[in-house]
Amino acid sequence: MDIFDKINELYDKRRKVELGGGDDKIQKQRDKGKMTARERIKYLLDEGTFVELNPFMEHRSSDFGMNSEDAPGEGVVTGFGKVDGRDVYLFAQDFTVYGGALGEMHGKKIAAVMDLAAKNGTPFIGLNDSGGARIQEGVASLDGYGHVFYRNSIYSGVIPQISVIMGPSAGGAVYSPAITDFVIMVEKTSKMFITGPKVIETVTGEQISSEDLGGAAVHNSKSGVAHLKASNEEAALDHVKKLISYLPSNFEEQPPVMESEEQDDYLPDMTDLIPFDSIRPYDVRTIINEVVDKDTFFEIHPDFAKNIVVGFARVKGKTIGLVCNQPKYMAGGLDIDSSDKASRFIRMCDAFNIPIITFEDVTGFFPGIKQEHGGIIRHGAKILYAYSEAIVPKITVITRKAYGGAYVALNSKSIGADLVYAWPNAEIAVMGPEGAANIIFARDIKDSEDPESTRQEKITEYREKFANPYVAAGLGMVDDVIDPRETRQALIRSLDMLKNKKEERPKKKHGNIPL
Repeated sequence: MDIFDKINELYDKRRKVELGGGDDKIQKQRDKGKMTARERIKYLLDEGTFVELNPFMEHRSSDFGMNSEDAPGEGVVTGFGKVDGRDVYLFAQDFTVYGGALGEMHGKKIAAVMDLAAKNGTPFIGLNDSGGARIQEGVASLDGYGHVFYRNSIYSGVIPQISVIMGPSAGGAVYSPAITDFVIMVEKTSKMFITGPKVIETVTGEQISSEDLGGAAVHNSKSGVAHLKASNEEAALDHVKKLISYLPSNFEEQPPVMESEEQDDYLPDMTDLIPFDSIRPYDVRTIINEVVDKDTFFEIHPDFAKNIVVGFARVKGKTIGLVCNQPKYMAGGLDIDSSDKASRFIRMCDAFNIPIITFEDVTGFFPGIKQEHGGIIRHGAKILYAYSEAIVPKITVITRKAYGGAYVALNSKSIGADLVYAWPNAEIAVMGPEGAANIIFARDIKDSEDPESTRQEKITEYREKFANPYVAAGLGMVDDVIDPRETRQALIRSLDMLKNKKEERPKKKHGNIPL
């Protein structure tokens, strides 16, 4: 046997690994509308940039006939490559090999490539398609999960971590994506749940389909586990590419800067976008799209907790994170889910040096027995904590209402905002004029010959005296009252002025956010 025989042997082994579970199983995968692991990698990465790692790793289990079973590539493809010219590390589970089930060596492969991603300061992407733990390997498979979970946790905030669910993700498999920064699901083919429908029916007697239990629609709109959904796998991978375009490679770098077509003197006419009547709804996205660079707003969690809008955009080519009340839903009030949604997004932006812009139009924290018993105090406190903890540039624009504790929570000066702007129609007060008048002037209204007329007079009196931006501006709680048409200019100049911001926090291991 000469060197060419050895080379031929190498290529034979590589072809076997690349074939995964074989032609029949590959066809079954495609019949479900799913790509293979390698096809997904090829679509995601720049052409010709993928370098595979550990293709020949093998399990060492001998129980339940495993000693005579092949698992090419151990059911997962790992390696590195480029997305739009930027380095990334990734894994793609291969459902054609043992249903992508995670065993000892499967977990070891993922852990190894995660370590390389962290050492090199590059984003890490997981393409998940797995039935769960490889039962034949017993507790060793659980240990494999543990190594992955540990790295998800300790590398959180070090490098961006993105998970794409492209098939089942059941049992312990769901916890790795849940720790990562972003979870993307594919409609109709993605499933995430701790226990499947059959187990639930056996234990509780409840009957439900796998789609209704853990499909993309459920986790994007109800549970909030997933951040984005897509109609097919290509669209899901396109989401990954778009996300990476807004994110730095690691916590020590700044986000990418793109060219911007808009000029500094561009003045969008926004005077008609917000109703002067403070109780009339409007869509905050209309404000966002007028202020940021054209077609750059990328909403995150669009179907979950719709009373708050979060996402990325660019202003003069620079990445920003947006946290905005949405008066179109629940009058923009903060509830349990919106508090969680905003808090996690704020902390993610702070971890990766993304300035946070807050557009505020909030009536308060949402009232009700369900909210109180569900822990609105604890969940609402997360927003206060997240904003206070963040050291990136933080700018607030109060567009209309800013009432009570919600005003304080949404990046007020008192909890660390660098700059707060208000539009001239802004109402900044302990509560709305109607509620305040009913309390402060209760006796005057009661003793009046015309209580309703008196009540309206007192509401007007309160609004003129307190529900305007100038009292807060006089106390230094608002840095300036600006023409709405100058909002974009103000943000451009403020972001430039804050570009070298440095802020220290007391030395400690870490804080204890009210989770």
